[in-house]
Amino acid sequence: MRIGLLQCGAVRPGLAATHGDYPTLYAGLLGPGFDWRTFRVFEGEIPAPDACDGWLVSGSRHGAYEPHRWIPPLEDLIRRIHGQRPLVGICFGHQIVAQALGGTVRKHPTGWSVGRHRYDWNGRSLHLNAWHQDQVAVPPPGARTVMSSAFTVHAGFAIGPATLTLQPHPEFPSALIADMIPAVGRGIVPDPLLASAAAAVAAPVDNVATGARLAAFFRGDAPMSDRT
Repeated sequence: MRIGLLQCGAVRPGLAATHGDYPTLYAGLLGPGFDWRTFRVFEGEIPAPDACDGWLVSGSRHGAYEPHRWIPPLEDLIRRIHGQRPLVGICFGHQIVAQALGGTVRKHPTGWSVGRHRYDWNGRSLHLNAWHQDQVAVPPPGARTVMSSAFTVHAGFAIGPATLTLQPHPEFPSALIADMIPAVGRGIVPDPLLASAAAAVAAPVDNVATGARLAAFFRGDAPMSDRT
């Protein structure tokens, strides 16, 4: 199965040298059995919706509501893919899919979510890493919230059998979060939040289980509870 990565940003070079950029991180998350093609949409590379069998929209440091020239074409592409091929959005991808399909994205009123958090995914408790300030405040029409946390009510949603999005970063290992704290967070994220995230980097996260669940979604083997 060919998966198209709609890459909406890049991991900082110093971090990517150690942990890999988004193409490496997502390929590792889903595991073997997929043929990946990467389209750097944040640089204006917008593919045809039938170029791949399934699509994954990546994270990004940008906001879905920011006036970048590549965001309207990406939203149009999302609308053309939606309902036709499997579509997964992660963090920014979760937000831009929501916005493209009629939802609302805005900054969280209490600030940042950074590091390990507990999520409920259709009754199953998972711990995953997060790094975001924006959130889906209003899901798009027809969406069913499938993941939530104490911080983010709409941390994941599904629309129909082929669109699924998640706010956390299951592709981020805790070692990457540990390095992001000083390289990305310092001076931007409040120090107490960074300290709390640093204290939790040794605790286990459920990246492998989440990756398996997303791989099953692309293959059409996901539980019906992940679909509507």
